[in-house]
Amino acid sequence: MTQALFDLPRAPLQPLALPWLKTAGVEVAVLRLDLIDPLISGNKSFKLREHLRQARDAGAPGLISLGGNHSNHLHALAAAGQRFGFATAGLLRGHEQDTPTVRDLHALGMELHWLGYGGYRARHQADFWTPWQQRYPGWHCIPEGGGGKAGLSGCALIVEQARAQLASLGWEDYHAWWLAAGTGTTLAGLVRAEAGVHQVHGACAVPPGHGVEENLRELAGEDGYRLHDASLGGFAKADARLLAFIEQSEAETGMPLEPVYTGKALLALCEQVEAGLFSAGTRLIFVHTGGLQGRRGYPAPGRLVSYEA
Repeated sequence: MTQALFDLPRAPLQPLALPWLKTAGVEVAVLRLDLIDPLISGNKSFKLREHLRQARDAGAPGLISLGGNHSNHLHALAAAGQRFGFATAGLLRGHEQDTPTVRDLHALGMELHWLGYGGYRARHQADFWTPWQQRYPGWHCIPEGGGGKAGLSGCALIVEQARAQLASLGWEDYHAWWLAAGTGTTLAGLVRAEAGVHQVHGACAVPPGHGVEENLRELAGEDGYRLHDASLGGFAKADARLLAFIEQSEAETGMPLEPVYTGKALLALCEQVEAGLFSAGTRLIFVHTGGLQGRRGYPAPGRLVSYEA
């Protein structure tokens, strides 16, 4: 295994030009983590970095983790395993389904186990990993979404990448961050790296009360961030308004979005900007967290959909 395992290409920081930002006098630059790698995509490159290092140092023969049938995390993990010489296994939510992501997981060599919905909900129980560690002895177990303290540590590098490019925008500084939150690990990494200098806003793709708040308190404490409910009433749920907003935003920016994380995060930012949360002259960094698996099989605008992502 080579040093390339730990080398991250730089994600470009680009100005985001949208009519509602111009009207409000708010400047936004987007950190395009979606452009880092075609397979180990977006924030997953950062969240998996320390997990891969730990697996290498322990001599683990494989990696095992959890996700849904459009999981950005499992897709990136399977690709990382193939690229860096680890076997991989995925524990999937629900019952067996055929999706483009699942077909990719098979093609990338990941062994899949479908847990049903009750079995998947048991992932937070203390003994959840015991039978899997017996089945895959010595394998490195990775929390859902690449979370935990190992996932947190890699996300601090996101802040470094953005700060190194401020001059290219003519910015000396910025006021806050905005990004989608799933488990909250990436958000917690930014909060830790910022150490209170700039606030971090999380557009939460998971409804309140589903564990994100607790995870954030454990990883980042109580301060330095603010959560906004962007779930539209449920994880991976989309409505006609969101889909139309994504279509319009993509036409105006040329930047791909999806309805599980990035589309909801940008819509939530639009709502808060229009509500006056940010005054004219505010400069924000929007993190495009990548992970475009939810975009595959993209529905026609106006059609209600639900993804298992």
